[in-house]
Amino acid sequence: MQSAFSEIQQYTGIIKGSIVDSAKNMPLKYATISLFEDTKLKPIKNVLTKEDGTFQISQLPIKSYSLSISCVGFKTKIISIATIPATKTPLLNLGLIYLSASSRELNEVTVNVSKPLVRQEVDRISYDVASDPEKEALNALDMLRKVPLLSVDGTDNIKLKGSGNYRILINGKTSAMITRNPSDVFKSMPASNIVKIEVITIPPAKYDAEGLAGIINVITKKAADEGYNGNVSVRYNTVNGPGVNLNGTVKQGKFGFSGYLGSNDQTRQTVATGSTNTTGDPISSILEQDGKRTIHNINTYGSAELSYEIDSLNLLTGTIEHSEGSYDQSNNQLSTQLNGDHSLNQLFRLVNQMDNDNQSTDLGVNYQLGFKTNKDRLLTASYKYNSSGSKQNLDAAYAEQINYPYPDYRQYNSSGTKEQTIQMDYIHPLKGLNIEMGVKAILRDNYSDFKNDNLSANGQYTNDPAQTNKFNYQQDVYSIYNSYQFNLKKWVAKAGLRLERTEVKADFISSDRYADQNYNDFIPSFSLQYKMNKKNSVNAGFTERIQRPGIWQLNPFIDKSNPKFISTGNPDLSPVISHSLELNYSNFSKGTVTFGLTYSFANNTVENLISPNADAVLSSTYLNIGKNRGLGVLINANYPVTKKLSMNVNALLLHVWLTGSSEGQLYNNNGYQGNIFGNSSYKFEKGYSMGFDFGFDSRYVMLQGRDNYFIYTSLSGSKSLLKNKATISLSTSNPFSKYKKIDFYSASANFSQSNYYDIYYRRFNLRFNYKFGKLKSSIKKNQRGITNDDTSTNRNSQP
Repeated sequence: MQSAFSEIQQYTGIIKGSIVDSAKNMPLKYATISLFEDTKLKPIKNVLTKEDGTFQISQLPIKSYSLSISCVGFKTKIISIATIPATKTPLLNLGLIYLSASSRELNEVTVNVSKPLVRQEVDRISYDVASDPEKEALNALDMLRKVPLLSVDGTDNIKLKGSGNYRILINGKTSAMITRNPSDVFKSMPASNIVKIEVITIPPAKYDAEGLAGIINVITKKAADEGYNGNVSVRYNTVNGPGVNLNGTVKQGKFGFSGYLGSNDQTRQTVATGSTNTTGDPISSILEQDGKRTIHNINTYGSAELSYEIDSLNLLTGTIEHSEGSYDQSNNQLSTQLNGDHSLNQLFRLVNQMDNDNQSTDLGVNYQLGFKTNKDRLLTASYKYNSSGSKQNLDAAYAEQINYPYPDYRQYNSSGTKEQTIQMDYIHPLKGLNIEMGVKAILRDNYSDFKNDNLSANGQYTNDPAQTNKFNYQQDVYSIYNSYQFNLKKWVAKAGLRLERTEVKADFISSDRYADQNYNDFIPSFSLQYKMNKKNSVNAGFTERIQRPGIWQLNPFIDKSNPKFISTGNPDLSPVISHSLELNYSNFSKGTVTFGLTYSFANNTVENLISPNADAVLSSTYLNIGKNRGLGVLINANYPVTKKLSMNVNALLLHVWLTGSSEGQLYNNNGYQGNIFGNSSYKFEKGYSMGFDFGFDSRYVMLQGRDNYFIYTSLSGSKSLLKNKATISLSTSNPFSKYKKIDFYSASANFSQSNYYDIYYRRFNLRFNYKFGKLKSSIKKNQRGITNDDTSTNRNSQP
C-alpha cells in the first residue's frame, strides 16, 4: 500500500487548464506555460497551449509549484500551486485561466506573427477558418470558395477537384441534414461556427472507400465549457430569403449538451426556361420549348449531442439530427415540334405543379474507453440509425393541343433509405508509430414506390401499370481496416488497407424482377510527407476509391415532368473503382503557397446518357459505359500584404478525357476545365473590415457535351459591436447582373440538345450575429464515431 502511494507521488501528478482572452472570451493558442519548483529559479518544464487553448503537464512529483503563463500582447500571470492532490489519479484541473491584454505599446518594434491559413498534412490540406478575418461576414458556402481544391459554381453546387463525387463529413461524421442538400445548409451556416475545413485527397483506411474525388471534413467549434454559451444569427438575403440559426452548449459536472437549430425560407422566384432539341434518327424533327418556372424552397434542421463522462477513462455520447424540407415548382411551357421540312408536327402547352417533401433523421450512440497507460490509446464502439426519404407529387395538365392527343396525368414517387451501422475502432500509439484498426457493418435498405395515373374520358384518373412499380434495393457493406502512421524526423508516412464486402439484393415487387450482386474490394492507401525544413514540405500519395450507385441513380421511376425529355434511374448499375495519384509542394514563409499535380483514372464509370426514341422523345438514364482520365495542376496562395491587408488565390486546371460506347455507338469527349477564385480582405480600425471576391468556373466536360460557365463577384463589409460579442455584416454578390442564364449542350450522331434556365444572380445579404455565455471547462467528445461515406448521392459525377 505504501509502495503504491509512493509511486503515485513520484510519477503520475498532472496539472492541466485552459488559457482564455479575458476581453474576447476566446481560447489563446500557443501561450507559453512554464512550471517552477518553489526552490528553483529556472522552469523545470515548458509547454505551449493547443489550438483550443488547453495545456497539460504530466509525470510530476506530488509537491508545490508555481506556474507562469505568458503570451504575446498579454500580461504575464503567475499562479501558486500548494500541492497536487495525492489521490489514486493525482490531477489538478485549474479550469479557465484568463489573461488580460497588455497596455504597454511597442513604439519602436512591431511584432506581427501571422498564422498560415492553409496547412499541408500528410494526407490532406486544411483551411483555418477561425483565423480568416472574413469569417464573421461570410456564410460557410462562401468560405468553401477559398479552400484549396474546392469550388462553388453559380448554382451553388460544390465540387472537389472539379468532381461532384465526394463525401462531406461534419466533425468526422456523416450528417443527415448535410447529405441531402449540403448547399442549402452551408448557405445558412455562419462561417464563424467553423474552426477549419479539411480536404482529404488521400483518405486513410479508417474511412469508407466511397467518394471518388475525396472527402470534405468540416470541423465546427467545440467551445463548450462548464456553464453555458450560445450564438444566434439572423439574416436576410434577397434570393435565399430570411433565415435564423441558434447554437449553444451547456455543461454541468459530468453532463454536457450541445445543439444547433436553423431554418431558411427561400424567396419565391419566377424565371424563364427554354430548350431546342433536334433529332435525325429514327425521326427527323425540331422541338422548341419556352416557358416560365416558379420555385419555392423551405428547410428546417437541427442537431443535438449529449455527453456523460463516467470517469476519466470512460465517455458516453449520444447524437440526434433531424431535417425537413419542401420544394415546390410550377411550370408553364409551350412546346412546338416541327418536321424535318419545318412544317408543324405537334403543339401543346403543359402546366404542371410539383411538390416535393423530404425529411431525414439520425440517431447515434458512442462509447469510448481510454487507457491509463496512454491517454491517446482508445477503443470506441458506435451504433447509428438513419432514415431519410422524400415524397414527390406531380399534377400535369395539357392545353392548346394540336396533333398531341395525350391525357392529363399525375405522378407519385415515395423513395428513401433506412440504414443501421455498427462500428468498432481501436487506436494504439507507440513511439514514432500510430496503429489503427477497426470493423464496420452497414445495413442499408433503399426503397421506391412509384405510380402514374392518366385522366380518362370519364374524368377519372386510372392507373397506368406500365409506369407503376415498387422497388426495394438492399445493400449491406461489411468492412475491416488496418493502417499505420510512421513518424521519423523529417518524414511522415501513412499506409493502410481496407477490405469491403458488398452484398446487394434488388426486388421489383410489382414486376417480379430480381437482381443480386456480391463483390469484394481491397482498397489501399499510401501517403508520404517530407519536411525539407520549417518552411518547405513535399507530399505524395496514392489511393483507390469506390463509387457505389445511390438511390437517385438506381431508382427506375420515370420522371415525365417534361414529356419530351424523360429521365429514369438504372437498378442494374455496378460500382466504379477510381485510382488517384498526387504530388504537392508547400512553402510556408510570410505567406503560404501550395502547388500540386493530380492524376486520376477509372474504367466502367457511370455516365448520364441521352438518346432519342421512336417518338423523337429524348430519354436520359445512367449506364456503366465510361472511361475517365484527368490530369490537373492546382495552386493556392495566401499572402499577408500588410498587417491589415491579405490576399488569397485558389485555382485548379484539369484536362479531362472521356470515352464510352453504348449500342454500337462510340462517344468521345475531352478538353480543359477548371476554376479560379481570388479574395482580398482589409481590417480597419474600431472593428471594421471589408472583403472583395472574384471567381471564374469554366464549362465542365461531359460525355455528350458541356455545361455552363460562371463569373462570380462579391463585396462584403462587417462591424464588430458590443465588445466583440456582436457582428453586423452587409454583402452583395454579382451586383451588375439580376439574372444569369444557365445553359447546357448535349449531342451525338442522331440528336442535339441545348437548354437553359435563368437564375436570380444579384444578391444582397444582411446578417446579425450575437454571442453570449460564460464557460469554465470543456465538454468532452468522442474521438471516433460512425462515418458512413460509402454511397454516391450525385446524379452527375466524375472522378
